[in-house]
Amino acid sequence: MAKYLFEARYTHEGAKGLAREGGSARRTAVSKMAQALGGKLEAFYFAFGEVDNYSILELPDDVTAAAAALAVSQSGAAKITTVALISPEDLDKASKKSVEYRAPGR
Repeated sequence: MAKYLFEARYTHEGAKGLAREGGSARRTAVSKMAQALGGKLEAFYFAFGEVDNYSILELPDDVTAAAAALAVSQSGAAKITTVALISPEDLDKASKKSVEYRAPGR
């Protein structure tokens, strides 16, 4: 399964809901969503700064990750950025692949 980093920025309404329900309830909700999609929640943290929450989910594929991001975005409670994560071992495999590429101006 693939891993994805979801960065959530809560809207005004999302922040009100978070304050009302608490952080643990939000973690439980994200974990249940991941499980229902055939995956699992690996990490869940709140943060200071531009991003309010970082979650790492293990999901079956890109389509499933897109569906999760779309569902969260449609709720109106948060704006989501999704980052596909790659393991060091997969990067090793990628570095061994032959790729024909010409840089601009060369």
